[in-house]
Amino acid sequence: MKIAIIGTGNLGLSIAKGLITNNAITSLYMTRRNPAGIESYAEYKNVFVTSDNVEAVQKSDILIFAVQPAQLASILHDIKNELTDKHVIISTITGYQISQIEDIVGTDQFIIRAMPNTAIAVGESMTCLASNEKGMKRIKIAEAIFNRLGNSLIIPEKQMQAATVVCASGIAFWMRLIRATTQAAIQLGFDAKEAQELAMHTCNGASKLLIDSGNHPEEEIDRVTTPKGCTIEGLNEMEHKGLSSSLIQGMVASFNKINVIKTDQK
Repeated sequence: MKIAIIGTGNLGLSIAKGLITNNAITSLYMTRRNPAGIESYAEYKNVFVTSDNVEAVQKSDILIFAVQPAQLASILHDIKNELTDKHVIISTITGYQISQIEDIVGTDQFIIRAMPNTAIAVGESMTCLASNEKGMKRIKIAEAIFNRLGNSLIIPEKQMQAATVVCASGIAFWMRLIRATTQAAIQLGFDAKEAQELAMHTCNGASKLLIDSGNHPEEEIDRVTTPKGCTIEGLNEMEHKGLSSSLIQGMVASFNKINVIKTDQK
């Protein structure tokens, strides 16, 4: 696949790393206003680094946009005359609707919204996908890309804001929980390196248990808890202090903030 990443910031770079690591490219153009910080990627075979978005579009079939929301309209205006019927537009921009993209490039384009998370750099992203009517004819291409970099799920566009909270912001939420577990392990006597290793791999194991078994989390919790045991004691104390409630309220707050951002962009 001939892919261009327009705007190789944090997310764009994570996508690029995933594509390169998983050999998912025929060619890859990485654009950035100041490309000096990503020049080292030009050492990879068939990877090109440039500040020229037009060149990247001309040399690619799949265009992944990972710029700031305020930059997207200007970039689309700059490249719209280069678009052909071969191009597939994939936008990863939070809060930027497909209809806004269509207003600039037209409705006769394959347009897909993708919401990956930064775990895409290690091939473990959960990516949600939505498209315009024409884009449905190419959404399998987007699935093929993002399934090489983790897992993907096609959803209605109206659920994209919620998916951003659960999957993209969710990485930060899980990192905070892992950090808290690490801090607790240090307090219980482990050194910092050991504590983080215990927290990371326990989190990974819990997730894999659910993925492989298909069980509900409570089923796996029941396997660990025993009457009057230490696990249920700890779980109840966490719930008394509002663990589940705080997490839910935090995610709802993030969702409400996205909708404010969305309104500001109109």
